[in-house]
Parts: sequence; C-alpha cells; structure tokens
Amino acid sequence: MALPYRSFGFQVLAGMVVGLLLGLVARQIGAGPDGDLNWLATALKTVGSIFVSLLKAIVPPLVFAAIVASIANLRALDNAARLAGQTLLWFAITALIAVAIGIAIGVIVQPGAGLHGTALAMGKSENMGGWLDFLKGLVPANSLALSGSTKITDGSASTSISFNILQLLVISIAVGLATLKVGEKADPFLGFVRSLLAVVRALLGWVIRLTPIGSAALIGTAIATYGWSALAQLGTFTAAIYLGLALVLLVVYPLLLVANGLKPGPYFAKAWPAIQLGFVSRSSVGTLPVTEAVTERLGVDKGYAAFAIPLASTTKMDGCASIYPALAAIFVAGFYGIPLHFVDYALIVFVSVIGSAATAGLTGAIVMLTLTLSTLGLPLEGVGLLLAIDPILDMGRTAVNVAGQVLVGVIVAKREGILDEAAYYGEGALVEV
Repeated sequence: MALPYRSFGFQVLAGMVVGLLLGLVARQIGAGPDGDLNWLATALKTVGSIFVSLLKAIVPPLVFAAIVASIANLRALDNAARLAGQTLLWFAITALIAVAIGIAIGVIVQPGAGLHGTALAMGKSENMGGWLDFLKGLVPANSLALSGSTKITDGSASTSISFNILQLLVISIAVGLATLKVGEKADPFLGFVRSLLAVVRALLGWVIRLTPIGSAALIGTAIATYGWSALAQLGTFTAAIYLGLALVLLVVYPLLLVANGLKPGPYFAKAWPAIQLGFVSRSSVGTLPVTEAVTERLGVDKGYAAFAIPLASTTKMDGCASIYPALAAIFVAGFYGIPLHFVDYALIVFVSVIGSAATAGLTGAIVMLTLTLSTLGLPLEGVGLLLAIDPILDMGRTAVNVAGQVLVGVIVAKREGILDEAAYYGEGALVEV
C-alpha cells in the first residue's frame, strides 16, 4: 500500500497549505526597506514566476503538435465529419447551459451591488480588447505566431517576444487540415509531429512534477501581495463563482451523463486526476496529456480522444468562457450602477458560446472578460477589480474546464457507438501524473 505522502494529490495539497502559511508570514513581515517586497515575498514570487514560465515555455510546441496530430487522426476514423460536428455541437450545448447558470446566479445574488466606492484593489490588464481586436488577432502576422511588445521604464525600452497562442491555434488547425488534404505525402511530416508531441509531453511531465512547489509559491504570493482585506470584499463574488462551478460540475454534468445512459460515478472516479491537476496548474493545455489519458481510460476510442481532447483543451472552457464572464459582467455592471437588460444577457450568451476560443487554454480568463465587457459597453476598468482574486478563481474555473473536456468526449463517444462501456464501468489502470 502506497504511503499517503507519496501521492501527487497529497503533495499538491501540502504545497497549498505551506504556501498559505508562508504567504501569511510574508504579509506579517511587511514591506522591505525601500517599500518593495520583503525577502520572503520576493522568494515566493520568484519561484512562482519560474514555475509559470516553465509551463508557458511548453505550451507553444504542445499546442501545435497536439492540434495538428489530432486533426490528422481524423483520417483513421469512420464518419470523421460527423464526429467533429457532434463534438463542436456539444461544446456549444454545455457552454450554453453553463452561461445560463452564471447569469441566473448573477441576477439573484447581484455580487457587485453596493461595493462602489470601497477600497477594492485595482489592477491593470494588458489584454484588453473588443471583437474587432479579437478578429484581427485571429490572423497570424507571421508563420510562427510570434508577437513582440516594448515597455519603457525609467527612460529605457525593453522588448520581449512571445507566442500568440490564439494565432498559433489558427495556424495549427490550418496545418492539420492541410495534412488531411495532402494525404499520404504528409506522413513523414506527421511522423515528426507525433515524435515532437511525445517529447513535449515528457518534458511537460517533468514540469508537472514541480506543481506542489509551484502552487505553494503562487498561493503564497497572492496572500502576501493582497492579504485578506481585498479578498474579503470580493467574497460574495468568489462564492457566486464557485457556486456556479459546483452546479455545473456536480449537477449538470451528472445529469447529462444520466441522460445519455451513463452512471456518473465512474466518470468522476476516473476523471479526477485530470480535474485535480487542472485545479492546481490552472492550465487546460498543461493538463492535456492527463486529460487525454483519463478520457481513454473511460472507454473513449483512442483515435477520437486524440482528436477531441487537444481541440477541447484550447476551445472548450465552461468555467473560463461561460460561468466566469457572465458573473463578472454582472458584477462590474452592479459595481458601477449600470442596469443590464434582456439584450445584454443575450449578448453575454452569444459571446460565451461563440468566443470561448479567446481563452486559448492558458491560465487566466482576462481576454474573455474584456471581450464580454467591451461587447456590453461596460467599463473595462472593471477588469482591475477582479485581478486580486483571479488566481483563486482560476483554479476552480480550470478544473471545470477540464471536467467538461472529458465529459464531451465521453458523451459523443457514447452517442456515436465508439464508447467501450466495459472500460467505462471497469476499474482500469490508475492514471499517474
């Protein structure tokens, strides 16, 4: 029998507790001699930044290889067009249900009402934009989806280069479709892509093993930076978000499984490793290998899982793109005293169902929130109100994202007759991360 401390879940939980304690200690120490972060807060921030940087470094090759390989895998599936269509349809169905729940909770709770003028921590998002920016952002500026930004600090300019994940997603889909059209001539290229995917997954596995340390540092940094005062003022909003996430995860998903002739128990038992990893890593893309593994363990055809899960990890976001923007928009409107009408709620539904690709499987849902706010004409400064608690919210959002990705794969496989129900109800092999 394995000792509890050797369990990855136990290690992550221990890391979160240690991070909370270290954050409280750093908060008590106070600011440094020059008014900046003290030594402990600086150490936590540095370790957390390194962990996030490692995760982000793996994302571009993982997205490209996974999407290209997943689309190419359609060649091996019978009725591939119908499977792809059913997958996208169920993405939309579950997103529609999730955003409806988010709106309902927001209308009942009104989490932003009465907070205007309070000393909420204000931040600034660098990812604001409307639908025009989103549409222009879909078009790659170069074949590598690279983008640059320049910042001027104290009279000196510094330029950084990064991947635009949304553009990389577009490029990957285009390349994947091209491999389907080329046929056998693309086999050498696909062999390279699949080898790249295997190598990247191995690298990601090493980074994931650092999650207990990374989660401790990230949670510690949030507590040390913001403390409890700013978080307490947003307590109602946080509770509303987690209520919506809980309803989707624990009520809607089981009902959808039952409606399709499946018992929810095996789904939760086998999907738990991916859901847990999504919670602590806050990245659907970073969780992709485990998500695909648990989906196959639930009896989903391997070829279909290899298509559906990579696509879902970048576009299927019930937490980030449905529940969160709906509640956040209602919060911002309430905070600024702006009434919302039926048309506004209809726009929230439209943005949530159609625009979920804007989240692109990365940590955080700021882009999706600003997209929603700009569509409704609400103050984009409202984004800053929620930045203080975004890491706390993002853990729950990503867990639901991952759970929804597995769910759609299972439901479509069941409806299309490619689900191995013996494997679904059997014990199977435990997925390790």
